[in-house]
Amino acid sequence: MALRRLALAVIASALAHVAIAAEHASRDEAVAMVNKAVAYWKENGDEKTFAAITAKGGQFHDRDLYLVVYGLDGTVLAHGNNEKMVGKNLIDLKDVDGKSWVKERVEMAQKQNTFWQEYKMTDPLTKKIEPKQSYCERIDKNVLCGGVYK
Repeated sequence: MALRRLALAVIASALAHVAIAAEHASRDEAVAMVNKAVAYWKENGDEKTFAAITAKGGQFHDRDLYLVVYGLDGTVLAHGNNEKMVGKNLIDLKDVDGKSWVKERVEMAQKQNTFWQEYKMTDPLTKKIEPKQSYCERIDKNVLCGGVYK
């Protein structure tokens, strides 16, 4: 009986991990969403794109995957998970490990057109601080990113 309970517990735990993984976006999905937004941006311009990215439940939000746009000065121009961030300069923002990730993002965008960046952020699904990887692409004097949680 105890062995059966243990087996059921192991199966339940495995299924829970599968369900959580399905709730989280993949790196490929992050790249695809950034690419979709780049195409949208080229067709619709800044104002419409920033509004579409910031819109709750819009086409640029999927589970824990959302997009953000920063100016190369660190100012948030669009934010798919927290519209209150729009207009704020976050260049000095640090993650829980003290990493100045906005500053790093801006510096990376000034050197390369596309890149992956790692830092820690609160996962919108689990509400826990988790490692995050963001795929970013520079568009003129802006950087557009979509991130996934490990």
